[in-house]
Amino acid sequence: MSFTTFPFAAQRRTFRALPFMGVIHVNNEAMKVGWRMGDPAWSNLGQGQPEVGDIEGAPARLDRLELDSGDHAYGPVEGTRELREVIAAHYNRLYRRGNSSLYTAENIAVSSGGRLALSRVGAALDTLRLGYFTPDYTAYEDLLTTFTRIDPVRLDLPASDGFRIAPADLERRIQQEKLNALLVSNPCNPTGNVLRGPELAAWVDLCRRQACTLLIDEFYSHFFYGEPAGGVSTAAHVRNVDEDPVVIFDGLTKCFRYPGWRLGWVVAPREIIRTITAAGSFLDGGPSRLAQRAALEVLEPARADQETSAVRHTFARKQRLTLECLAAMGVTFPGRPEGTFYVWGCVAGLPAPLNTGEGFMREGFKHRVLTVPGEFFDVNPARGRPGPSPLEAYVRFSFGPPEDNLTAGLDRLAKMVAQARR
Repeated sequence: MSFTTFPFAAQRRTFRALPFMGVIHVNNEAMKVGWRMGDPAWSNLGQGQPEVGDIEGAPARLDRLELDSGDHAYGPVEGTRELREVIAAHYNRLYRRGNSSLYTAENIAVSSGGRLALSRVGAALDTLRLGYFTPDYTAYEDLLTTFTRIDPVRLDLPASDGFRIAPADLERRIQQEKLNALLVSNPCNPTGNVLRGPELAAWVDLCRRQACTLLIDEFYSHFFYGEPAGGVSTAAHVRNVDEDPVVIFDGLTKCFRYPGWRLGWVVAPREIIRTITAAGSFLDGGPSRLAQRAALEVLEPARADQETSAVRHTFARKQRLTLECLAAMGVTFPGRPEGTFYVWGCVAGLPAPLNTGEGFMREGFKHRVLTVPGEFFDVNPARGRPGPSPLEAYVRFSFGPPEDNLTAGLDRLAKMVAQARR
């Protein structure tokens, strides 16, 4: 019997219901009321991608790729050696100057995007207790639910602490909970908080002392608006690239503004790379040769540095604009974000129904604006924590769109709030 002729009851017994999460849920709900991707009449302040066109000071967007006969063949599961060497050199140049322990191609695994890199690692993990934070990236919830060898341990980051945790408090929690690993995004999606300098070094040190593997998602590493200028990476604080328990995720998606290429990577000790490559051999078979060959030009040092500088300049301006406009509406912030292209705001002080993330989103649709309710970032595997989310009064606002579209959306939200106050 073919799949398409399965009786409906059999399909229900075979497949479990999987809800759409985060941005995908918002997009599906917005489509019901007329939104279509790319519609200039709408402002997608819920989007999880940066603007992908030309920006001031950046190198021209790549728009041509000549096919090579080798592109038609399968490539290595872990990625081509040429690209892995370039990625290793990229990290050594930016974060490990003067260090005797340097990354090599054996410390890199390339994948078809960030979620797949996370999935490879999830599939490769042994039975362990893994600490995760909330709020944090929505896809972690599915990761922690899907791979049943993982015993997830929730670490709440309260608003009263600016959604942060001090290194000493974190070390105590690792000991108390007997954690084997930590999973965190830095810069953080959605809050925009950034671990850097001595604080980030302290995280690496405590993970080394406690033999706790740090799984750190650095996909927004170049979206940092503080000082000193440049990206932020845990790679700068690793003592030995093959011994320290640090696994880094990044790629072209955010920092280089090529999300459609679906190209990410993992930076880790070589033994871990071998293990996740074995996982990739059955999960996906390896990334596209075409995207990898194009990535070589993206990561050419002068070009990469020019892109990073332009991103910081353009997106810092859009961040200031977004914070100022939202504050004027009455949105409040638990702390000033230093990174990502998101603003994490509390709408509790706005008139109903705008005082919850869900209500704000629904009303925003009427004004042709998409936003993401904060409760989607309340990472809660298998709905293990009952009751309403403590994040239901928060909203993630993206300043990823081009500035004119962003400004138009913020103006319409301001009018929406003003109407609700009358």
